Amino acid sequence: MSETIDNIDKITFEDYGGNAETFWERTKDHDVTQNYAAFLKPFGDRTGLDILDFGCGPGRDVAYFKSLGHNPVGLDGTPEFCDMVREKTGMPVLQQTFNDLNLAENSFDGVFANASMFHVPSVNLHKVLTDLHRALRPEGILFTSNPRGDSEGWSRPGRYGNFMQFEKSLRYLEKAGYELLHHYYRPPGLPIEQQNWLAMVSKAVKN
Repeated sequence: MSETIDNIDKITFEDYGGNAETFWERTKDHDVTQNYAAFLKPFGDRTGLDILDFGCGPGRDVAYFKSLGHNPVGLDGTPEFCDMVREKTGMPVLQQTFNDLNLAENSFDGVFANASMFHVPSVNLHKVLTDLHRALRPEGILFTSNPRGDSEGWSRPGRYGNFMQFEKSLRYLEKAGYELLHHYYRPPGLPIEQQNWLAMVSKAVKN
C-alpha cells in the first residue's frame, strides 16, 4: 500500500486528539443499546466479565460496562482519549495502536470493538484479529460494528477507513479463528440500503 501503517496511525490519532472534546460531546449520548445487548447476550447472566473496549474513545462504553459490574479495560492510540477515560471512569486504559497490540494471552472474556476496527488497514487486519483472538479466553466473544462498503483509503482528511461488506468481513473472521454467532445491520427499522453499519458477534474457537 502507498501509505505506511505508522503514517496512517499518526494522522488518525492527531485528528481524533485534536477534536477529542468535540467527539465526546457528539457521541456521549449515542444510543448503542442494541450493540451492548448483542455483545453481552452470549454471556447470559454472568457478571464480573473482563472486557477490552477496543478503540474506547473518551470512555462512554467503559463507563457503561463498569456500571453493570464488569471489569472493562479501555484501549486507544489517542493520548487525549486515554486521559479522558481515566478521568471520567477511573478504569484502566491501554495506550496502544490497533496495529501494534501487546496483550496478554487469554486475558479477556470479550472484546467490544464498536466503530473502531474499520480503521485497521486490510494489510494488517488478519494480524489484529489474531492478536485479539490470542488475548481472548476460549469461547471468548468479539463484537465488531463497522460502516459497510467496498472501498479503502482516506474517507476524509484525517480518517482512514477499510470498508467491507458481510461476506468479506466473515472471511477475515473465520481465517483468524472465529465462529460467527450473529450479525445484523444498523440503524434498526430502516430499509437495508439505509442501514450503513454491519455488526457481527463472533466466538473465539481455540483448540
